[in-house]
Amino acid sequence: MASSPPPFARYEWLIAWRYLRARRAEGGVSVMTWISLVGITLAVFALIATLAVRSGFRAEFVDTILGANAHITVYSAVYDAETGSTNRLMPDYAAQTAAIAAVPGVTRAAPLIRGQVITTHNGRTSGVEVYGLAEADLRSLPGIAADGTGRGDLSRFASGIAIGSGVARELGAGVGDSIRLISPDGVKTPFGTSPRVKAYEVVHVFSLGRFDIDRTRVYMPFAEAQSFFNREGGADEIEVMVASPERVQDWSDPLRAAAGDGALLWSWRDASGSFLRALEIEDNVMFVIMSILVLIAAMNIISGLVMLVKNKGRDIGILRTMGLSEGAVLRVFFICGAATGVIGTLCGVILGCLFAIYIDQIFSFVNWAGGGGVWDPSIRGIYQVPAKLEFGDVLSAVLLSLGLSFLVTIFPARRAARMNPVEALRYE
Repeated sequence: MASSPPPFARYEWLIAWRYLRARRAEGGVSVMTWISLVGITLAVFALIATLAVRSGFRAEFVDTILGANAHITVYSAVYDAETGSTNRLMPDYAAQTAAIAAVPGVTRAAPLIRGQVITTHNGRTSGVEVYGLAEADLRSLPGIAADGTGRGDLSRFASGIAIGSGVARELGAGVGDSIRLISPDGVKTPFGTSPRVKAYEVVHVFSLGRFDIDRTRVYMPFAEAQSFFNREGGADEIEVMVASPERVQDWSDPLRAAAGDGALLWSWRDASGSFLRALEIEDNVMFVIMSILVLIAAMNIISGLVMLVKNKGRDIGILRTMGLSEGAVLRVFFICGAATGVIGTLCGVILGCLFAIYIDQIFSFVNWAGGGGVWDPSIRGIYQVPAKLEFGDVLSAVLLSLGLSFLVTIFPARRAARMNPVEALRYE
């Protein structure tokens, strides 16, 4: 006795291939197949492009946050100074910095002076935040050390200041120019506190990749910052960078023990946690919306298959009378619908990956075609549209598209399989 052929046998693929190659008289089926194919392609392309840009935005923001700011900031709790006023200056910053640097996993520890001032140059005024750092500590910053767009000479930092590219643009200043810094908390006199005004030479202009940082940040030598902001003998805080900033919470207890009593910690996740949570919520919402788009595109497969089943009713009846089982008919039409989903998914993956890889060239063309100003860094905080292809994102898009395509194909395929061959041939 001959054994029955296995599922998805060669003849099932041949029949499905003949049905997909609709004749001119069945042009409606061919049109619906092409519409389904194009719909799946565009939906998968849009999903992968969205996920890539989403991942790029998160990576860009996290990299610039970590590159320009401390992973953990150690500062002092408020205490009563000898003058009777409250203070949070760290007088033993040198010993605390050394103890913190000795903690395993700490890659950088540097005392810091911070203050807000007004800068002026050639009649232009801008508010900035001054960071007082030693030259060696400034050079150890990842954003400064890897800055290929910086201008000037950091070796002269002891005799001047380094300003962000946004500050330089706002003031119209460059390397070698002298700008004035005005601090309201200046010299204390019997008649009160008078503003402190001092001119500094710009020795370096940096760009850290975030518009809001480049627009507001100025670096000053640590000793000069102590004098300028009346912090002689102390530091405002200690910048700490660790080997794995994504697991910054693992260093909380060791750093608190190394810094001593009265030390408080503030991590980059504390500072940017709400922003990262907003990004995560936006990511989930965008994935759901784009998934609905893929579902709508996959639903077109049903329309095409329903028309195909209707047009092939006579063929189905003949095949059933020849001994083709319900399962074989179901698999034939499942192959017809699944092939559309697989080909469309493959084309969408290719287009989405190409978009993510060549996004800079694409947006340069869009910016040129739009006459410039399409991407405003002052609003978005970064200088270009980032995109980062991640295997997990591409895999999730592929699985979603194929899963939906296979799922919606089952219903019209089952209808074809359950068709009564007598009814199908009655009026033929």
